[in-house]
Amino acid sequence: MARPAVPTEAVEPDEAAEAAPAGKSKKKLFIVIGALVVLLGGVGAAAWFFTQQDDTPKDAKEAQEKPHTAPIYLALETFTVNLQDGERYMQVDITLQVTDQAQVDAIKLHMPRVRSRLLALLASKHAEELATAADKQTLAQEILAQVNLPFYAKGKPQQVNDVLFTSFVIQ
Repeated sequence: MARPAVPTEAVEPDEAAEAAPAGKSKKKLFIVIGALVVLLGGVGAAAWFFTQQDDTPKDAKEAQEKPHTAPIYLALETFTVNLQDGERYMQVDITLQVTDQAQVDAIKLHMPRVRSRLLALLASKHAEELATAADKQTLAQEILAQVNLPFYAKGKPQQVNDVLFTSFVIQ
């Protein structure tokens, strides 16, 4: 006997039934692959983070570890000098910030030499050279260089950290 002909409409629903599971499995596959990519990316980022060297300089680490001590200041007597202009003079009070008490003692011991150096430096200036804040900062750096010079030939330089002006008058 002959088989009855299968209508074409009957075949189409079967194909639709077979196509639906294939579409669902592709969605699941994309979700699983996406989750794996995210997971592997996170693991890779964590591995990179933990294998990197610590780029903090040793000096910064030591600065963080050392407790901050109170600064030590040494106030110098007032300096009054004639400026190069001839008719103008400068009166300035200077305070030095030093590293320790030994530096204070060394500077006090050699105070005539320190004053002589600073008087010569200050007297060599013109009033116009000391007009702005930047000019005063430059002068502070020059004073710092003079104070840090060794007191003896082949001697150790002083360890003065900063020069502070507590009074600064030009007339």
